[in-house]
Amino acid sequence: MISLSLSDLRDRVSGDVIDPDHAAYDEARKVFNAMAMAKRPAVVVRPANDDDVVAAVNFARENRLDLAIRGGGHNAAGFGTVDGGLVISLTGMRKVTVDPAKRRAYAQGGATWGDYNDATHEHGLASTGGILSTTGVAGLTLGGGIGYLTRGLGLACDNLVGADVVLADGRKVHASKDENADLFWALRGGSGNFGVVTMFEFQLHPIKDVYWGPMFYDLSDAEAVLKGFTEYIKTAPEQMGGFPAFQIAPPLPFIPEERQGQRHALIVGCWAGPLEEGEKHFKAFHEIAPVVAEMVGPTPYPAINSAFDALYPYGEVQNYWKGNFVKDLTPAAVAAHVEIGSKVPVLQSTMHLYPVNGAVHRVPESETAFAFRDCLYSEVIAGMWVDPAEDAANTKWVRDYAAATAPHSETGGYINFMSEDDQGRIRDNYRGNYDKLVAVKRQYDPDNLFHVNQNIKP
Repeated sequence: MISLSLSDLRDRVSGDVIDPDHAAYDEARKVFNAMAMAKRPAVVVRPANDDDVVAAVNFARENRLDLAIRGGGHNAAGFGTVDGGLVISLTGMRKVTVDPAKRRAYAQGGATWGDYNDATHEHGLASTGGILSTTGVAGLTLGGGIGYLTRGLGLACDNLVGADVVLADGRKVHASKDENADLFWALRGGSGNFGVVTMFEFQLHPIKDVYWGPMFYDLSDAEAVLKGFTEYIKTAPEQMGGFPAFQIAPPLPFIPEERQGQRHALIVGCWAGPLEEGEKHFKAFHEIAPVVAEMVGPTPYPAINSAFDALYPYGEVQNYWKGNFVKDLTPAAVAAHVEIGSKVPVLQSTMHLYPVNGAVHRVPESETAFAFRDCLYSEVIAGMWVDPAEDAANTKWVRDYAAATAPHSETGGYINFMSEDDQGRIRDNYRGNYDKLVAVKRQYDPDNLFHVNQNIKP
């Protein structure tokens, strides 16, 4: 029961306080995963500044409301919303500023990677981000942060150098290696368990344009694609990123009409070294098997993060994901991928194998909450589809795929790839870092106010 009225909350907040009777309610509660849109929060607060965040956190705590934090709203499990509770939607706090001399970027908690990349690209700089431009900087970074630049620059959280955080008791603190170091450690992979991050400070790197693009292969060559990419990426220059995948070919001009709508194996490559070397490095992918369609070449880095946006309209696609870390892609694992990946059911669904070697391996496992520093891949089986009537069939494909590949994978997976029914995997997902995360949780959120997430219980 709400003991303080919404009018009290409106008196405390300079931003928007939106209840179910508000004209903007449906838009304000929207998240990426359409499966979560059945949830109806009691109130959505869109803060204008950090003090508004403090007021909203205090209101939720004082009224014992379930509290969801929405940055970009892309969480695969739909944790950016909650039924009957309070949502802090940071969509009004999206500013990104860049200090090119220091090579630093400062991103507010509601910024998306589209916002971030546009701001940093203007100065010829970048750091590891996600795959879709509408993904939030906050959620991706707090979970670790895997993307095209991971092998060369490390995870998004490896490039994080500081954060402003609103804690469960309403205090505003700064976290870095020199200040609240235990909190800073936990923020780098521990997800949204410890507070609301209102500002992220990142180290930037001189990357402006990349040599990038998707390459489609006949499904009969799927085994060769998975084996060939795996052998290549183990020793490839760290400027090479990307991933192998399964995908139904969309109706795009570069794909032959007779191939559109058919299932394919895929490689999406991203060379972030000197552009003139890109074509040479992509030859390795042509040597794996005949390429039936491709669109590769020099591309502004921000453009690659929006290339797939049209396939995944925000709030209109059902999402159900599974994933594990993988130390090596054994022949048995390849066989499992080929058997079930080749049956990818709809256009939006896919499987990606993101390489997490290179720079990721040079960070000790104990240095951040993100623990899997010795694997080759982070696998995601991303079930995504438009029609809710197809929920059962599509979730079955994801579960069957996950069950088939699990014996060839680690027991833990990337926290950002977990679904709502994966709460039982929390300890496995953090390996030996789990007990320290619990200790940090007890210090900063002993009553577990921030529990609408892949929850670390105090």
